[in-house]
Amino acid sequence: MAEPFPLQPSLWASTAAPAPETTPLDASARADVAVIGAGFAGLSTALHLAEAGLRPVVLEAREIGFGGSGRNGGQVIPGLKYDPDELVQRFGHERGERLATFAGETADTVFDLITRHRMDVPHTRTGWIQGAHTDDGLAQAERRAAQWARRGAPTRLLDKAETDRLLGTARYRGGWLDGRGGAIQPLSYARGLARAALRAGAVIHTDTPVTAIAREGSGWVVRSARGPEIRAERVVLCTNGYTGGLWPGLARTIIAANSFQVATTPLSDNLRRSILPEGQVSSDTRKLLLYFRLDHTGRLLMGGRGPFREPKGPGDWAHLERIVAKLFPQAADVGFDHRWCGRVAITRDFMPHLHEPAPGLLIDIGCQGRGVGLQSSMGRAMAAYLATGDAEALPFPTSPIAPLPLHSLHRLYVSAVIAWYRISDGGL
Repeated sequence: MAEPFPLQPSLWASTAAPAPETTPLDASARADVAVIGAGFAGLSTALHLAEAGLRPVVLEAREIGFGGSGRNGGQVIPGLKYDPDELVQRFGHERGERLATFAGETADTVFDLITRHRMDVPHTRTGWIQGAHTDDGLAQAERRAAQWARRGAPTRLLDKAETDRLLGTARYRGGWLDGRGGAIQPLSYARGLARAALRAGAVIHTDTPVTAIAREGSGWVVRSARGPEIRAERVVLCTNGYTGGLWPGLARTIIAANSFQVATTPLSDNLRRSILPEGQVSSDTRKLLLYFRLDHTGRLLMGGRGPFREPKGPGDWAHLERIVAKLFPQAADVGFDHRWCGRVAITRDFMPHLHEPAPGLLIDIGCQGRGVGLQSSMGRAMAAYLATGDAEALPFPTSPIAPLPLHSLHRLYVSAVIAWYRISDGGL
């Protein structure tokens, strides 16, 4: 993988709360659990392990939230790519309903953590709207709203008039509203998780790339590029879209697609009242979806797919800027002051994967673009499993690592689809 796009150009790096003080690993040490990756999954795991009385050490190659956790759109969306009834059909009634309950509560996890640990994180919780751009999308919205409503979720179907009003655009035929959703400043949240984990007793070392993990006796040794190593009884690997070659075949189980975002300059009061006036966040029913929201500074954010490669210049975001003008003609003359991107880990079946390829090594991979709530909750579940040994604490059964057949061809296909998407401005 090429050198990843830096974090600094993002809106979040410009507006985030300060990071807690951390240092590189400069001496070998021992831990109960070594956690690789200081994103939502790794930090949530470390926090909950420390709260359970264990000694976790987190090793991060760069800085807290450097990967997708510090770059995403900040939308907190409950659920998975599959609707509850599909989960029941796929996993059976008991496990499927348990999984639907887990998925439906992922947004609660985020907002509960922010409140409980008094994190300095701008956040709102007025719901998530999924706009439907086709008749099939409308039917999908109706199914989803009904299935979640049967399970007690605060959802409702939106007709075109209400969708137009709540989104501030006439481009959708209708949609549905899930009141559990909301928005956060994601880099502030990652830093808040880190600060909470440190207070609970975890240790976090940044600027410490891990070069190898190896079984040694009844435990593990985690070697760093700096020289020192961590010896631990167990290891948790949480690198998602920034997964390299630490474990054989793992990087080839996902497509690490690039998600691109732009942010406008702060909108005038009149524009802010005409776009998402009640503060919801939104992503639509397109296969390569568009997602948008207002942030706490009054900027309009638009996200979608971009080139599979790392960006070469501002032109790589031009399609998103055109989409803003098409979706929101009232904002056509507003300028843009932030452009950034980050990797999303997509699995073949669009489900998160848990692997335990050797005793004491647990791997979490596959955020599917819903990582804020999902990975916060996965961290809590993985910590419970590591603390108790009870596999029922995990929402998904562990599975063997299965690299995608013809992985390079999958990448080529995704690249071709994204190229069409950019030329067509997302089908608008």
